[in-house]
Amino acid sequence: MSLVSDKINAYKDQISHYGEAVPGATEAYHAFTGESFGDGVLNAKTKQLIALGIALSTNNEVCTYYHASEARSKGASEAELLETVAVASAALAGNALSQGVIRVQEALGEPPVH
Repeated sequence: MSLVSDKINAYKDQISHYGEAVPGATEAYHAFTGESFGDGVLNAKTKQLIALGIALSTNNEVCTYYHASEARSKGASEAELLETVAVASAALAGNALSQGVIRVQEALGEPPVH
């Protein structure tokens, strides 16, 4: 098995054990995510790519592997996966820059530039 499969399978094993202890919450979570990730106005592949970008931005290893794998299974190409990485990177850099320049200037006692 690969590292990706091992990580995903470990998560599935643990969520199964969690589900035994807290079945209502686990069932509600699975129903919610199942509904959220199904085809709708956005197709399932696009939703998996969005989730991949979020997983990268939150540094969630298991979700990164899971959503990359799910996106592939929904037809995402290598180029689409890598472009998702670029978009997530740009969004994170923009967040750091936009918040940083305002907050640092405020911390220095200088008014933000408008």
